[in-house]
Amino acid sequence: MSNCILSQVIYVICFVPAVIDPEVALKACQEVLLKVRLQNRDTTEQQQQQDNSRQAVDEQQQDDDDPPADRGGPQWPMSPDSSSIKEEDEEEEEEKAPPPAAPSPPSSASSKQSWLLRLFESKLFDVSMAISYLYKSKEPGVQAYIGNRLFSFPDQEVDFYLPQLLSMYVHMDTEVGDAIRPYLIYRCRGSITFSLLSAWLLGAYSSDMHISTQRHSRGTKLRKLILSDELKPDPSRALSVSDSPVFTSPSRRTHQRSKSDATTVSCGPGAGLRRTGSNPKVEAVQEESSARSDDSSQISPERLRPQREFIKSLLCIGKRLATLPTKEQKTQRLISELSLLNHKLPARVWLPTAEHQHHVCRIPHTQAVVLNSKDKAPYIIYVEVLECESFETSPVPIRIPETRIRSARSAENLDCGVAANGGGTVAMTSEHRAGSFSTVQNYDNDDEAWATDDIGQLQVEAEAQTSSSDNISQFSVDSITSLESKEPVFIAAGDIRRRLSENLAHTPTSFRRDPEDPSAVALKEPWEEKVRRIREASPYGHLPNWRLQSVIVKCGDDLRQELLAYQVLRQLQSIWQQERVPLWIKPYKILVMSSDSGMIEPVLNAVSLHQVRKQSQLSLLDYFLQEHGSYTTEAFLTAQRNFVQSCAGYSLICYLLQVKDRHNGNILLDSEGHIIHIDFGFILSSSPRNLGFETSAFKLTSEFVDVMGGLDGDMFIYYKMLMLQGLIAARKHMEKVLQIVEIMQQGSHLPCFHGSSTIRGLKERFHMSLTEEQLQMLVEQLVDGSMRSITTKLYDSFQYVTNGIM
Repeated sequence: MSNCILSQVIYVICFVPAVIDPEVALKACQEVLLKVRLQNRDTTEQQQQQDNSRQAVDEQQQDDDDPPADRGGPQWPMSPDSSSIKEEDEEEEEEKAPPPAAPSPPSSASSKQSWLLRLFESKLFDVSMAISYLYKSKEPGVQAYIGNRLFSFPDQEVDFYLPQLLSMYVHMDTEVGDAIRPYLIYRCRGSITFSLLSAWLLGAYSSDMHISTQRHSRGTKLRKLILSDELKPDPSRALSVSDSPVFTSPSRRTHQRSKSDATTVSCGPGAGLRRTGSNPKVEAVQEESSARSDDSSQISPERLRPQREFIKSLLCIGKRLATLPTKEQKTQRLISELSLLNHKLPARVWLPTAEHQHHVCRIPHTQAVVLNSKDKAPYIIYVEVLECESFETSPVPIRIPETRIRSARSAENLDCGVAANGGGTVAMTSEHRAGSFSTVQNYDNDDEAWATDDIGQLQVEAEAQTSSSDNISQFSVDSITSLESKEPVFIAAGDIRRRLSENLAHTPTSFRRDPEDPSAVALKEPWEEKVRRIREASPYGHLPNWRLQSVIVKCGDDLRQELLAYQVLRQLQSIWQQERVPLWIKPYKILVMSSDSGMIEPVLNAVSLHQVRKQSQLSLLDYFLQEHGSYTTEAFLTAQRNFVQSCAGYSLICYLLQVKDRHNGNILLDSEGHIIHIDFGFILSSSPRNLGFETSAFKLTSEFVDVMGGLDGDMFIYYKMLMLQGLIAARKHMEKVLQIVEIMQQGSHLPCFHGSSTIRGLKERFHMSLTEEQLQMLVEQLVDGSMRSITTKLYDSFQYVTNGIM
């Protein structure tokens, strides 16, 4: 009897991957003992009790198989062969059931399924455990049950594990894919953002397959289905918006979208709109009534296309910038390309990295800068958006043209063949507008795909003849042209104020302009000041729902490892918050769009340690004193504490994930004193050129220790204490971190998974077998070894010689 009890307790403890509360474990043991006592009763009583329990489990599971009504999810019927975990095992029990005199085997199997169902129905069962069972379980009944349970979790919780779900769908067996597919289809029908994220990730994860296998893979087929017009939204959830636009243009001569225009545009960008050579204005193909009565099949092809083309345009700019030799040329080309892109805004497009619903209305092209990179050309842009209730259904804002320097020359002197109107602005036909885009080679002429307003009010002559729309160069072109024609140029007062604000009014900073590093000044400028300055210069700045967003566009880099690191950082951040350990890290969002491109959320108010040393020519401690005051000021003490808490957090991150390539260009310092590690391209089993040169557990230089107050300082002791607390907390939830990495290893060819010991090495670094006293000694050894590491100093010297990184 004791052996039976022991086996069941071991089964419960081993089968549940999460850490169980002692009270829950005690209760479970008591229930096992009760079950053993019940088995001693006569056979009739036992059989009756089993029948009653089976009926109760069947009724409970039948309720759980259906998604909750408040989620609005579809009712996915379970297949007969996997309708429930309980029924499947009961069928096996009926086939293998021994005579009534020996009821032990069916009782054992029933007990196992009962415990599993209790776990699935308990409050302990969360998304993390669901993903774990979906990955590890080999029983179709369990997989189908978990697939249905996904509908019961909040969308945001499931979205965090979207890379794992799609990786399992692409690389694992058919049963897992069949369990996941209904949930993916349902979410794609209801959300454009989820559809695009899924399509991009499916394409990226399918790229690891052989080309012949990839074409016919399950992931490729689902991606094509998502991007087609077959996944139509539910007709009952028809799009409905107000007839009136969000706001009206202050200019009487600005194009005003009619009610029929607004209704048609709201049903899908480009749907029911056309342009003609005789009339460049947007015309409604159908009347308001017919536009509203359109079947969803007519607008579905346009659901994803505008956003796809907008993202494609940004990525193509990055690819073209990489072909230019100098950063100055790249910056000028970037400004030119974004100026042309501005002509198509506002539109029903948005930044996927932003949290709130919005429409993109303008990109201040002169504020964009190219970031430091030896071979690539990543760039950061600042994007003006107008928040709305829903970017899918809310009307697209009407375009407010920027105030331009206007010429009073007659129509005969204009080469483009367009006449100036009474307000001094000019209109451009679709043919001329296409010509203006042709000034940039290989630019995708996708205007009809996602532009929702005409491109009137343009300064045609200058923009058609130059590839840059920078305000200063525009002023020069207009001045030269007007001198040649001996005609006056009329300059509006508001235009002068805008130009001075955008080009001359810069916030004084301690960083000087550097042609080799144009991003230093832009990144050092306080975010609040940048927002104020851009808002004053924007024609949309007076609107209450105006916001400024930023995003980094990267081409030529595989961001899938960055996404994996982001997930681990988010998980550890959640663990430390749950365990109340005051460690500070900053996970920034990663958007994978293909196997070699994507977008990154910028870290605001932060510059690299390389830029700090190059611009200030000070040590890190002296820079802290310069920025935050003397040692005894509250500002310095706060910044010092922030530095210690962030340094301890990233030291643990670098140790657990074995983050390499830790030169000063990949470590940021924000305005509050935190350090932030970026660029997780070398983690786990990979290192620069696979040399494994950086042998220290993490980067801890003498400058870092000086900021903490030295080896004998209280803050340095606090730093080591935080590392110990963080490691103890992390290993309590080790399975949550391991499963994120382990699932992504399936079928992956990423460098971080080279070798067969990646997961084993990660698990060993949690040191589950050590006591807390032994962990304290381990932390002391890691800190001492990292401080004395000669390879850290040599690698910094190597980066300075080869790439000029200080």
